[in-house]
Amino acid sequence: MSFLGISGMQYSGEALRPARIVVAEDSHMFTSMIGSSLKETLGIEVEICRNFEDLQLLYEKTSEPIALAISNINLPGAENGEALDYLIDLSVPVIVFTGTMQDTMREKILAMDIVDYVLKDNIFAVDMLVEAVCRFLTNHRHHVLIVDDSATARALLSSRLKRYNFRVSTAEDGAKALAILKANPDIGLVITDYNMPDIDGFELTRRIRAARGHHELRIIGVSSSSDRLLSAKFLKAGGNDFMLRPFIDEEFYCRVNQNLDTLMQIRSHADRRPVARAS
Repeated sequence: MSFLGISGMQYSGEALRPARIVVAEDSHMFTSMIGSSLKETLGIEVEICRNFEDLQLLYEKTSEPIALAISNINLPGAENGEALDYLIDLSVPVIVFTGTMQDTMREKILAMDIVDYVLKDNIFAVDMLVEAVCRFLTNHRHHVLIVDDSATARALLSSRLKRYNFRVSTAEDGAKALAILKANPDIGLVITDYNMPDIDGFELTRRIRAARGHHELRIIGVSSSSDRLLSAKFLKAGGNDFMLRPFIDEEFYCRVNQNLDTLMQIRSHADRRPVARAS
């Protein structure tokens, strides 16, 4: 299966495994567009619920787990967001598909640990939704390593990445990070703090780059420092990106996606490059 997303995501690999996808949306136009787009693009059939009662009955009729739900914030019979509460309580991953997103509502739904949200306020909304679904269903193929001496910071980043369906490993210091990388060559992204006691983020980045190039692995540096030169120093040490804490959820996920998209593009280009023949 090949897929090119609207933001630059490229997927070229085996067909997606059958997954139970539920669309909770009362608009016939949007359910038709979502259903046909997911079928044509990803080969995915969806189950549609047009009100809260339909959603409850759909969940109760079978024990087959729901892999992902696409839900409007408000449905007939659940005009105050009860459908989202219901799905979250059932531990169903949710992508919110909504016409508006006020700041207070944004904060509320992000606190519910949804996967993502897509605004249906432009002509590319359904395309963006299809890409969000494809990312969620394929993110488990990416292995991410978090390096931070703070247990709280590691837990926060790990929970965010697992929410998006990534495989995650963690290390509390540079030495353990290097050991994990050596034992797990499939790791494609490292997110490392700068200020660590044994090996700081700069030195860790240098040591990683001595063993693995930009075509094999991406590195994002993070810090709570107000030193604006840190980003330049990370990039000069071999990093690919840099972010200051505290993160904005959407920016964090976007940066992770962009770096992994770039890595996939580099690998794809390398795979297509003709092999030079010996003279």
